[in-house]
Amino acid sequence: MSRHLTRAALAMAVSFGFAATVQAEDFYQGKTVNFVIGYPVGGGYDTYSRLIASHLGEHLAGHPTVVPLNMPGAVTIRATNYLYNEAPHDGTVIGMIDQAIALNQVLGTAQLRADATRFSWIGRIVGNSAVLYAWHLAPVKTIQDTFSRELIVAAGGVSSRLNWQALNNVVGTKLKLISGYPGTGEERIAMERGEIEAVSQPWPIIKTELAQWLKDRKINLLVQTGADKNPDLPGVPRVIDLAKNDNDAALLALFSTPSTIGRAVVAPPGLPAERVEELRRAFMETLHDPTFLREAERAKLDLEPLSGDALQAAVANASKFSPELIARAQRIAETKN
Repeated sequence: MSRHLTRAALAMAVSFGFAATVQAEDFYQGKTVNFVIGYPVGGGYDTYSRLIASHLGEHLAGHPTVVPLNMPGAVTIRATNYLYNEAPHDGTVIGMIDQAIALNQVLGTAQLRADATRFSWIGRIVGNSAVLYAWHLAPVKTIQDTFSRELIVAAGGVSSRLNWQALNNVVGTKLKLISGYPGTGEERIAMERGEIEAVSQPWPIIKTELAQWLKDRKINLLVQTGADKNPDLPGVPRVIDLAKNDNDAALLALFSTPSTIGRAVVAPPGLPAERVEELRRAFMETLHDPTFLREAERAKLDLEPLSGDALQAAVANASKFSPELIARAQRIAETKN
């Protein structure tokens, strides 16, 4: 009896899986999927977005064409609001927005008209733990030195500025934040000229683009922003490691949430469950596609996949902080350093 039931259950599962695949093929067959990129052409977000977009359609049932569309503006808030409020909620529009979306929501960013927890998170390509590094001529050699010496730091990005403001306010570092440089390329030139003393960038970029500087000891790695310690950097402390008590650790963990989201693919809220499942399945298949992997390796792009389910949970957890801690974080974000 049990053997017959098992066979029947298996047949039903196979039949259900086949029906779901046919349904997905029926939906995507002949369609175009627009992949909205919240940043201009060039840079990490655009590079990762275009790479995944060029292969994703091959793994979606029905093999739709996936077209990348850049929609920069207000550090991707324009694209975020579009995906949440205006794009079709049917799986024909997906995209990549700023990794600080959940943090911006917690901090109450005025222009944001979206709830990060209600987006349909499809999956993460790579995390984004940035590393603060100082020029070898700077008097600061370790992050501990910044408790007694001022360090002039370029802080053009939202995530980096918030991290350094948090360190100054929570643990007492003396980081002097300078903005206004168009990008990290200009920041690095300014550091060589002596205008500033430190810059932060994702570790994958540092180890590839600045390999010679690392070899020649032209820079000192001070601190990493990720919630998880990078296995390449066992001797470099995390921001969270500098906390003096549990409350400070929780606050610094809040400011570290963008590194977990990293370069992730997201879809509007309210998609049919089977559509979300199809996009997540195709996303993970894409990240294991040999052609995709060869192109990522050729471009020297790191991969650190996180499934859509795990990413959805991580975003939900990013909003589960006490009102007192959120109020403290908001005060820090408003600080002018």
